[in-house]
Amino acid sequence: MRCFARPLGLFVLFVFLMESEGLETDLRSRWAFRNRRPPTHDLGFTNLDSGEYHAQIMTADVLSASGRDRLMVLAAAILFSTGGAAVKACSLNGWQVACFRSAVAVAAIYALVPVARRGWTLRVWAVGLAYGSTMIFFVLANKLTTAANAIFLQASAPIYVLALSPLLLSEKIRPRHLVFMAILALGMACFFVGSQPASSTAANPMIGNILGACSGLTFALCIMGLRWLGRGVGGVGATSAAVCCGSLVALLLTLPMAFPVRSSTPSDWAIVVFLGVFQIGIAYAFLIRGIAGVPALETSLILLAEPVLNPLWAWLVHGEEPTAWALLGGAIILGATVAMTFARKPELSS
Repeated sequence: MRCFARPLGLFVLFVFLMESEGLETDLRSRWAFRNRRPPTHDLGFTNLDSGEYHAQIMTADVLSASGRDRLMVLAAAILFSTGGAAVKACSLNGWQVACFRSAVAVAAIYALVPVARRGWTLRVWAVGLAYGSTMIFFVLANKLTTAANAIFLQASAPIYVLALSPLLLSEKIRPRHLVFMAILALGMACFFVGSQPASSTAANPMIGNILGACSGLTFALCIMGLRWLGRGVGGVGATSAAVCCGSLVALLLTLPMAFPVRSSTPSDWAIVVFLGVFQIGIAYAFLIRGIAGVPALETSLILLAEPVLNPLWAWLVHGEEPTAWALLGGAIILGATVAMTFARKPELSS
């Protein structure tokens, strides 16, 4: 784990520094607004009357907030990307990793995000079920197939988001989105073509691939559910509660299969703590902060930075190499996603 601990820590520090800078800029803009004087930073607001100046300030604040929201979602993706290598580095079985990681995550979120301690409504429990299921499927898939297969199949979440967003979120779907869905489906199919031999880090690739596809569906439901809660009265509090609730759901669902623990090492428990605190707790703190300001589809696209790094960590730590079909499928999924991201139009943020 040392190979990715330092760059990961630097990235997290960078995000916090960027967030602090954005907060300072925002506060200075608000001070200038109240005092009818131009802010100390140059936004080109000279020679404007009072109404124009106020409109410019409000627009700048919205754009700044939108950029920080996307940065928060990206930070979550970087932290999420450490999961595959870390899960494989732990000698505990999949049920045990899922259970104990969730236990640590519940404690971390409860301690770090006070707003998550209240508002556990039926809606929160529903979203928590989707999140908890994603946690379980992800760990089990990583224990049975390669990290690349598990994460690329989870990265197929946009296909489910596109299919279900009109029904669940009343978000419009465009004709080009249908093309995107067809390309994603083709990429997913590549993981089920040919045979993949078992290895020390991928004991049953076919079953693991199926579990990975299931995690893509539940992850899409989680993204849409968090977006749904973020729009409501509860806002960030409701989404935070859903993450904490989901971790508890995962803990309870896996608890019967987690015991007895026949053997373990201090390294195993250190990995479990890392997964619960950093890969889950802090990552979702970033995601919760950003997701309310980013549409569900765009959120799922930004989070696809995770598949870029996840197989890399697995290769660096374990020497795990994906098959040619997996690389092709991943390239199709990520390539289509990148193309969709650069071709996006204002409706993605509407």
